[in-house]
Amino acid sequence: MPLNKFIAHCGICSRRKAVDYIKEGQVLVNDEKIIEPAFKVTAKDVVKLNDKRIYLQKNLVYVLLNKPKGYITTTDDPEGRKTVMELVEDAAEERLFPVGRLDRNTSGLLLLTNDGELAQKLAHPKHNIKKIYHVELDKPLTKAHFEAIIAGVTLEDGQALVDALGYVDNKDKKQVGIEIHSGKNRIVRRIFEHLEYQVEKLDRVMYAGLTKKNINRGKWRFLTEKEVILLKHFK
Repeated sequence: MPLNKFIAHCGICSRRKAVDYIKEGQVLVNDEKIIEPAFKVTAKDVVKLNDKRIYLQKNLVYVLLNKPKGYITTTDDPEGRKTVMELVEDAAEERLFPVGRLDRNTSGLLLLTNDGELAQKLAHPKHNIKKIYHVELDKPLTKAHFEAIIAGVTLEDGQALVDALGYVDNKDKKQVGIEIHSGKNRIVRRIFEHLEYQVEKLDRVMYAGLTKKNINRGKWRFLTEKEVILLKHFK
């Protein structure tokens, strides 16, 4: 298989990130530096990343976390801040990594896995992975701004399109539900900030068809076999 795919199947990272490692000269195959991601390897080859041998993962793990605020979505933080890895450290012996990210002040659903192939697929824009967020604003969302968001507001990096928008409670128009498939950084916060609202709370309540049902804040569960199959068959 291609070298970048091999690295992803070792549970190190996504295929896209593996390409970076290879091009940066961090990968050896049978003690020879390889900088071509499509270079063909087999399980018999000795592949090293940063001089450490890596192996194909036989046990793939899928963990769904209900992330609290205050945790960084990264495998390691040089500043010593709390990371999501602390919340799932007992989930598996395998090295897990987050699929996508939630910023420090956002709570809700986060998938972690050692399946680099699936992580690559879910992160790719062409699959239009749907996410639903519960947003609490500092003031009621007006009808005019509601309609502007539906039409698509223009941000510094282009138009932000949403799939659906609604009031969670018609008596409290500070509470909004938004469905979106864009993976742009801080996209939900930036939509409302563009219209001069402050996002007081942001919670991802659905990701790729997965929900927070029966997962308390700060807790996690393994995906079922059926859920894994559904994720792998996203078109």
